[in-house]
Amino acid sequence: MLVSDGTVALSLDQTALEQAVRMAAGARLQTVRAEDETASIILEVSGLDRAGRDALEAKVREAARAAGAAEVRVGMTAERVTRRIIAVGSGKGGVGKSTLSANLAVAMARLGRKVGLVDADIYGPSQPRLLATEGRKPEAENQKIHPVQSPWGVPMLSMGHLVQPGQAIAWRGPMAGNALGQLIDAHWGDAEILVVDLPPGTGDVQLTMLQKHKPAGAVIVSTPQDLALMDAARAIRLFEQGEVPLIGMVENMAGYVCPHCGESSDPFGQGGAEAAAKTMGLPFLGRVPLNLSIRQSSDAGEPCAAGDGPEAAIFAGIAQRVLAWLDAQKG
Repeated sequence: MLVSDGTVALSLDQTALEQAVRMAAGARLQTVRAEDETASIILEVSGLDRAGRDALEAKVREAARAAGAAEVRVGMTAERVTRRIIAVGSGKGGVGKSTLSANLAVAMARLGRKVGLVDADIYGPSQPRLLATEGRKPEAENQKIHPVQSPWGVPMLSMGHLVQPGQAIAWRGPMAGNALGQLIDAHWGDAEILVVDLPPGTGDVQLTMLQKHKPAGAVIVSTPQDLALMDAARAIRLFEQGEVPLIGMVENMAGYVCPHCGESSDPFGQGGAEAAAKTMGLPFLGRVPLNLSIRQSSDAGEPCAAGDGPEAAIFAGIAQRVLAWLDAQKG
């Protein structure tokens, strides 16, 4: 082709360009077109996070230039991921809901699922401590934030990642609702399940969750004593009013074995949540003991579900029951 200065510009060889780019992109190459000295390439990037997309694009650009392209244009497409939300709620604080949420997410990830974790407790975020991501700040892209990668294979977001450690958050309901939206509508990549750790109670954040983000199902956490069960019943009614299916109930802090004498006791009662679940016609997902090792691992940012001990088996069992419920809904 003759250009303005009278020289001849070489045109790209379509076959050579396609061979070079396919070597770099493999099955992710959708189309490649050579026009004069410009290579136009479309890649399919479903399931890749931002780092994976950037690495693939760099590799493809290098291959196209090696094939003679003076300019390389790269576009990317991805299948829309069908993402389902599991809300973990309770009627009151102090029942171990956040610990259950963190370990549930990790246990699901160990079972091969793509899981993200949202710490929706806007005023009292604790997930950064539980999953060892304190002090990490998420990056933003196209007005959306990218989750922070935890060491346990679960990407996560929390208000604890967005404010200074120890900073009090004094927001009214609409601001808290907007914050929740930013956490849920983030760049979650190929995550198919979002575990959302709700704040205790039945306030603005819970209502926003039900109305705008519509969970696929809810898990209720309670300790065995009557007072906690009364509050759990309120949370159950809220989900029912919002037409959110109830996956089942977990009984936390169920029994304590003294590490010195080995004697077992039940400071919070025994079997109350299981009995309540039966009365209300809900599946009982399992019980988690009042165990020193669970508290210690939580404080250390090393969730029990990531290990191989008896506590890990407990959380794995709960995760299997929740996943079985989710999979049954697909049918």
